[in-house]
Amino acid sequence: MTEEIVTTEESQSLFGRIGLFYRQIVSELRKVVWPTKNQLTTYTAVVLVFVCFVILVVSIFDLVLTKIVFWVFG
Repeated sequence: MTEEIVTTEESQSLFGRIGLFYRQIVSELRKVVWPTKNQLTTYTAVVLVFVCFVILVVSIFDLVLTKIVFWVFG
């Protein structure tokens, strides 16, 4: 279903533009390659591990800065 719509925004009503917008959204979503369940599980695990790593790094950085501030101003 590939139809070219050659109209200007001024010539369509508000509801016509809204309908066009949603038809374009559906058209783009049909082009998306959705991940399989296995890929989704793998990607989720990678993201969670990365987030835990970043939390660890930021926590250590915060702990070190806290110790330095208390040493200087404490």
